[in-house]
Amino acid sequence: MGIEHKNGGSSSLDFNVPLLLDQNQSKLKDFEASDNDGVNFIGTTSFSKTCFNGLNALTGIGILSTPYALASGGWISLILLFTIATATFYSGLLIQRCMDWDPNIKTYPDIGYQAFGRKGKVIVSVLMHMELYIVATGFLILEGDNLQNLLPNVECFEFGGLTIGGKQGFIIIVALIILPTVWLDNLSLLSYISATGVLASLFIIGSVLWIGVFDGIGFQQRGEFINWDGIPTAVSLFAFCYCAHPVFPTLYSSMHKTHQFSNVLIVCFVLGTLCYASMAILGYLMFGSEVQSQITLNLPTNKLSSRIAIYTTLVNPISKYALMVTPIINATKAWFPYHSNKRLFRHMVGTSVVMSTLLVALAVPFFGSLMSLVGAFLSINASVTLPCLCYLKISGSYQKFNGEMVGIGLVIVMGIFVVIFGTYASLVDIIHMFKF
Repeated sequence: MGIEHKNGGSSSLDFNVPLLLDQNQSKLKDFEASDNDGVNFIGTTSFSKTCFNGLNALTGIGILSTPYALASGGWISLILLFTIATATFYSGLLIQRCMDWDPNIKTYPDIGYQAFGRKGKVIVSVLMHMELYIVATGFLILEGDNLQNLLPNVECFEFGGLTIGGKQGFIIIVALIILPTVWLDNLSLLSYISATGVLASLFIIGSVLWIGVFDGIGFQQRGEFINWDGIPTAVSLFAFCYCAHPVFPTLYSSMHKTHQFSNVLIVCFVLGTLCYASMAILGYLMFGSEVQSQITLNLPTNKLSSRIAIYTTLVNPISKYALMVTPIINATKAWFPYHSNKRLFRHMVGTSVVMSTLLVALAVPFFGSLMSLVGAFLSINASVTLPCLCYLKISGSYQKFNGEMVGIGLVIVMGIFVVIFGTYASLVDIIHMFKF
């Protein structure tokens, strides 16, 4: 069935993340004609670099919470990890198919526009930017937790006669360190720094393995087979690990041969899932039900391997924060077109975003529960439900009852269940923590 092609023009709400591109690429090329074999050429980024960019987007701070997610749901929740990985991989393929329908689609909000018009683009953009905002807030909480773990003797700070708790003080200091990075107009340098995220994840896994084997902790914890009460939390945290879908259209558009994008997804999801599963199993065998929302908080700080893991964890969010909030800053600037090109105005917007995330981090300093909320409400919608709905509308498959329609329907139903029960469990946890 044919579809109507709409011009998905640029928008202030587009998701533009600097990628690790080949040196001879100054900008993405417009859609070009295919060769005799029907291979589409867009951009000049190679297959290997696109794989690296995809892994960098897919493997993030979620790896620190996978042991806690496994402890929440028990060993049976590993099946949930692989189920979510499969569902999000399939929805990634659906994003590729949506972009294959119309070369004018360049960004994730464009897919929403192509499927449901301006309302669809607004909904996709709002969910996407909310997710980025809360992830950036999670970076600050993560830094505060790990600095407090490294420096437990620092109980408070005094600023102008005010006494601030140690963790809150660390969060404020990190926000001040991050602040200049959001003032940069050209984030290409930061994109190269953030590309170390894949290496950082491997460093953390290696450090945890070293601690278990050589530093006397061992792998003696048996854990629970299943914990029904913790299943919603486990599913939500696993969903948070696979929240890179808003970046996929940008990766697709940057590729030299876009027909290879499905292979990129296979490489990224297989390697990413192996990293997540490895960290979850190692952490749960080492610490059992005592594992905390970030595995680094369980590590003995007097060991060199632990410090390597924690320091790596500290550097990574600082390098990625500006990349996360840049689409938010650009969208905010677009509301004020007469001032958007002024450097002072960009500085003001960037500072406002940092200060607002700082206030949220100070008000809701619960990393695990906050990331669980992001996974249940935002990541599942952005990475599972919306790609399925947009594909059904763009391709016209919703008018046909076949195996594909049934499969996509089951994925959507799974996503709705996760959103409902996961969001409820996350909000209950946050409210419970505020009470105590």
